[in-house]
Amino acid sequence: MPELISLRTNDGHVLTAWSSVPKHDCKGGIIVLHAVYGLTSHIGDVCDRWAAAGFRAIAPALFDRLGKNIVHPYGRDGANAGTASYGQLTRQQILSDIAACHNALASSGPVAISGFCTGGSWSWTAAAHIGFSAQVVFYGSHIHQRLDEQPMCPSQLHYGSLDHVVSSADQEQIKAACPSIEMHLHEGAGHAFMNSEQEFFDAESSVIAWRRAVEFVTLSFGSPSPQ
Repeated sequence: MPELISLRTNDGHVLTAWSSVPKHDCKGGIIVLHAVYGLTSHIGDVCDRWAAAGFRAIAPALFDRLGKNIVHPYGRDGANAGTASYGQLTRQQILSDIAACHNALASSGPVAISGFCTGGSWSWTAAAHIGFSAQVVFYGSHIHQRLDEQPMCPSQLHYGSLDHVVSSADQEQIKAACPSIEMHLHEGAGHAFMNSEQEFFDAESSVIAWRRAVEFVTLSFGSPSPQ
């Protein structure tokens, strides 16, 4: 299980974060940004999976600036509430929280960033302004609206062909604007296909996307590809 830690940002805010540490050699670090529901147990599980693959993982509770332990329930009402929570945060606040995680991981080696849904959109923005070694985004919901920002690191994107949040037209817009970025379309998968706690979970696509993500970050860090 991941542990909860506290981090202090450059503006004095103290936030909670999931933290998972590899049992053996560490290849580097990765920041995991949550979807609209907040710092769920799913995000903790993702941190543990990164740690099992050899990376120290930190996932910040971005909603901590609004109050402690804010986690919205899965479903339409929870998604609307989470969208409202993200909407109360400023760009500078979110980037400050991400920078605090980056600083905490700096001693681990190269640092990557990843995110799900709205967290994936903020991963995209952070990768355009903070020095990361790699980025992996799962169904980033607003990237097609942020194409004026371009990541400064190798990036890999994952979308489902049946995503009800990011349409095929939106996905094609991203692909056309960012031809050098590695983008994977998972046929038959919908939004949130990586989350086994949600109804849209797609086991097959999840396995394929995870393998590609780990290989991508590993190679971007200059480490041998996992077997």
